[in-house]
Amino acid sequence: MAETKAMSIRGIDPELYKWLKIRAVQHDRSMEAEAREILAEAQRVALKGDDSAGAWFREHVDDRGGFDELEIPPRTGVPARGADFG
Repeated sequence: MAETKAMSIRGIDPELYKWLKIRAVQHDRSMEAEAREILAEAQRVALKGDDSAGAWFREHVDDRGGFDELEIPPRTGVPARGADFG
C-alpha cells in the first residue's frame, strides 16, 4: 500500500470553513474526507483537461475560424436581469 501523507491548512477564511463543514454534512463525511474529495476531483479535472462549457465553446469557435464580428462588451458591474417574455 502506498504511503499516505498529511498536511495542515492554516489561515482558512471563516466562510470557507463554514461552507466546507456544511458540504461535509451534506455528503455524510468528515471535513477532512470532504477536503480530500474536493482535492481528488480537482486533480481528476486537471488531468483530464478543461471540460468546462467555455473550453467547449473556445474549441468549436476555433474550429470555425472564430467570431470576429461578435463583440462582447466589458462588464459594467450591473447585476444581470431576467428576460421579459410577456
